[in-house]
Amino acid sequence: MKGFLAAIIFALGMAPSLATPPDSPARDYSHITSREAAEALAAKGQLFKVLLFPEEFGGESTAMNVVYVPAGIPEEKDRITGTLVRFFEEGLIDRLTVTPEYKGKSVVPSRIVFEATYSSRDSRFEPVIDIW
Repeated sequence: MKGFLAAIIFALGMAPSLATPPDSPARDYSHITSREAAEALAAKGQLFKVLLFPEEFGGESTAMNVVYVPAGIPEEKDRITGTLVRFFEEGLIDRLTVTPEYKGKSVVPSRIVFEATYSSRDSRFEPVIDIW
């Protein structure tokens, strides 16, 4: 994966199939506006820490790479990561961009957008996890 790591692009943005639709009032995280608040909810089991850029591709547990998300999202991200690993091993991708999108001042991303491509081919894999 070393060649892949050299080609990695990690982009942080500013600003999934879930039982509760992302636009449901039950999925409103606008009041979580600090990392401390997100960490407190994670300690209570209400949010879960995930790495935006997967550990399998060299992602580390740093402040820029960690987000807190509701239940169901870590499993969805793991499924996408598994697919990305498989595509890399099959030579279908060699670049990956992961971009969180936010609403207002919330630190809980509203979406996580993946863009996996192959530099010399027209192959793309662009899953999106809609959170809220």
